Amino acid sequence: MSKIIISCAITGSIHTPSMSPYLPVTAEEIATQAVDAARAGAGILHLHARHPETGHPSSDPAHWAGFLPSVKAGTDAVVNMTTGGSAIMTLEQRLAAPKANVPEMCSLNMGSMNFALYPMIARIKEWKHAWEKPFLEGTDDLVFRNTPRDIATVLREMGEVRGARFEFECYDIGHLTMLKHFVDRGAVKPPYFIQFVFGVLGGMASEPDTLTHLKRTADRMFGSDYMFSVLAAGRAQVPMATMSAAMGGHVRVGLEDNLYIAKGQLAQSNAEQVRLIRGIVEGLGREVASPDEVRQMLGLKGTAGVGF
Repeated sequence: MSKIIISCAITGSIHTPSMSPYLPVTAEEIATQAVDAARAGAGILHLHARHPETGHPSSDPAHWAGFLPSVKAGTDAVVNMTTGGSAIMTLEQRLAAPKANVPEMCSLNMGSMNFALYPMIARIKEWKHAWEKPFLEGTDDLVFRNTPRDIATVLREMGEVRGARFEFECYDIGHLTMLKHFVDRGAVKPPYFIQFVFGVLGGMASEPDTLTHLKRTADRMFGSDYMFSVLAAGRAQVPMATMSAAMGGHVRVGLEDNLYIAKGQLAQSNAEQVRLIRGIVEGLGREVASPDEVRQMLGLKGTAGVGF
């Protein structure tokens, strides 16, 4: 098996500050947790921004500027900027910071989907900010939009124009079909780094049979031109990541996907989750890829080509 890539998603846009005191919100918190996660073994840092005073998901390039230089100064890990942002953002908003910062890598959701987060409300006893509960309540009528035209725009603006490579986030098997469509159009070049996403209500459930079906489908569609990784939201994070590692795939952890380190025990940092999964994958005989090895595996342009 090849070396294994550990990605860490530091803060995301799904969880709200009332859910955990350890969720990084300010620029300093995001930068510190990102650097610590890289030191623990994460070769890719998947990043979102938040408003530092409220923790609300943010697309403001000024908020990104608060932590990107510190992350770059503190680690050589690959910075993977979201183009998904939050389901409540327009495409123009979602692309503002990536276009300004010209990263090595971007995430790209491969389709539109329901993004239902409202079941999380039942877990919260007290709310820190007024926006949190209405935001979660409204997700029973929330669609994350990423049409073929949107996808083509991201591929052009971030890939063709700015030289980024992509983490193709697939929340359903139809998203693999969409990726194959863009491969056939010549808009995407190998190697393809595919992130199978489980556990978001509106996408695939965290079921082992689904993962094996996805891998068989991707094998048929892309042959040896792709690598896959697995993230699972919530309690299935570690079991599904472990299965991916055993199958020759890669893994993603982080507080974007799961706030816990064990049953009923909040993770106190992203690095804690990275150390946990690193121990598991090394126990399976996998060797963790360094950031430079990640760049070689994925054909990235290197830090000299970024804009931050």
